Amino acid sequence: AGISIVLRALEAPIRQIAENAGVEGSVVVGKLSDSKDHNRGFDAQNEVYVDMIKAGIVDPAKVVRTALQDAGSIAALLITAEAMITDIPAKDTAPSPGGGMGGMGY
Repeated sequence: AGISIVLRALEAPIRQIAENAGVEGSVVVGKLSDSKDHNRGFDAQNEVYVDMIKAGIVDPAKVVRTALQDAGSIAALLITAEAMITDIPAKDTAPSPGGGMGGMGY
């Protein structure tokens, strides 16, 4: 279960980039997952699949590594915390009854 959560999280950036470009993110992720070419990616500006290295679309390794480390650190903190702060759920209360109508002899 844990590895599937990580894999799903790794898909989130390309899914969001595709959605921001007006393309269905699930379709883009599916096509990239089916590809055997690890350099293949989605060029959102031109809405085409390209070799990302040849197209010059790359992220610095340090940025990607730091993002993954930070996400893992926060996840570990939440898992090991004995308490977490959250909003108190709002209670559903019945509406108060309406008042009497004026001039009705009360």
